Parts: sequence; C-alpha cells; structure tokens
Amino acid sequence: MATETSKDELLQLVKRFSAYLTVKMSNLFSFSTLDSRSVGAVAGLAVAVVFTWRLLRSNSGPQRRQPKRQAPTTSSSVVNTQPNAVSIPSGDVCSSLEDLRVQNVVDEFFQTAKPSLGQIVRQKLSEGRKVTCRLVGVILEESSPEELQGKSQATVRSSVLEVLLEITKFCDLYLMERVLDDESEQKVLTALENAGVFTSGGLVKDKVLFCSSETGRSSFVRQLEPDWHIDTNPEIIFQLARFIKYQLHISPIRPERAAANVLSSPSLEQFFGST
Repeated sequence: MATETSKDELLQLVKRFSAYLTVKMSNLFSFSTLDSRSVGAVAGLAVAVVFTWRLLRSNSGPQRRQPKRQAPTTSSSVVNTQPNAVSIPSGDVCSSLEDLRVQNVVDEFFQTAKPSLGQIVRQKLSEGRKVTCRLVGVILEESSPEELQGKSQATVRSSVLEVLLEITKFCDLYLMERVLDDESEQKVLTALENAGVFTSGGLVKDKVLFCSSETGRSSFVRQLEPDWHIDTNPEIIFQLARFIKYQLHISPIRPERAAANVLSSPSLEQFFGST
C-alpha cells in the first residue's frame, strides 16, 4: 500500500514539475534562436536534479508510521467543542506542499542556469558570423567625426568594452568610421589599442576601416555583406535594410517606423543586457 502511494506521489510530482518547467523555460529562453539541443540539455539537467533530490529525500526520511486504529466509542458524552471548525482534506494539504517544494527546486535551478554574456551575444546575434559596426556613438564616447577631430584623444566607452570583446570571440567583426583627417584615424587606433581590443579580443587593425563620407561607410557594409550592421545614422540604416539581414540602430529615441529586420536600442550594451 505504501509503495503504491509513493508511486502516485511521484507521478503527481512529474506532472507539476512539467508545468513549472514549461513556464520557466519560456520566460528564460525567450530568444527565438535557441536551438533544440540546448533546450533538451537544460530540460534533461533539470529533470535529473529534481528526481535526484526526490529520491534522496524519500530514502533518507524517516518511515511513516501507520496510525493505530482506535475502537469506536459508545459514549454519548463526547461533545464537539469546536462547532465552527473547518475540516481540510489531507490530500489537498499534501498537494499544496508538493507544489511548493517543486516550485522551490525549479526556481533554484533556473537561478543557477542564468545564461552568460557570451551566450546572450550569440543568441541575440542569431548566430551571425560577420558583424560591421560604426565606431562613433557606439564604441567611442565621441558622438561625431567633428568632435573626434577636436579632441586630443579618442575614448572607448568602458561599458561597451566587455560586449565588444565577446562579439570578437564569435564573430568576424569590422569597425568603421568617417574621419576628417589622418590624425583622427590615429586617435581611434590608439584608443582601441589602449583598451586592449587588439590583444584581448580577436580584432586586428586591418579590420578597422576609415572613409571620408557616409556613403563610403555604406559601401563598406555592402561589400562586406555582414549578417549584422550596427549604426547610429538612420539614413544608412534605411538604405541598407534591403541588403543586410539584420541591423541594430543605436538611438536614444525608438523610431516610429522601421523595417522588420531593423532593431533599436539606446546603446550596444543595453541591447545585450550587460548594464
């Protein structure tokens, strides 16, 4: 009898866990590019964790004693001293406790299974292998070529550096910018070198491209045919929408109308959730 009861409890545990697992995975892995192997691996690990916990708990816990049967009383002097008391079925209480235990285990598991920045970068970029990106306003603190020309040195945004390095690990990255003079080119290269982009990441100086016009940057992108292009200029974003698979428009203001393959974010680091 006890064995059948344990089997029933285990079956109910599996059903409740499946429901919680479905909700949790839909919230955590909301990226459309997550492949089936990753989902299966996570689900399998979660099932293994819960069942291991369940078996250890049932094996190590004390054996439940069978309640002794009491002889029915014939005395009529027994009076119910709590006429307003509400009787709660023991089955409902056990079910609620099991639900709570399963939810706690699932919550703990998914807290430890938070994806890393590298995983988020790959998922957000839809496994894209080639990325082109503007420097001014995205990687650099300077917001225009004119501002870059007027400063003694360029500055790499510290908040975007970690994301930039992750992109170079998985993608063929090309950085590009319109500059007004040769000194501006040298400022950009020096800033990237001082930030460790050429040593810590997979970027080389030959993949930092310079041009003298916005049209030139657009031509670079079309020639390279990347999977993703990142830019701050809405005109270039609009012109390239027909040719580039995905684009990220860096702008503090979300555009009212944009092509289906154009995403928008106030900054590169916010797009990848690193802030």
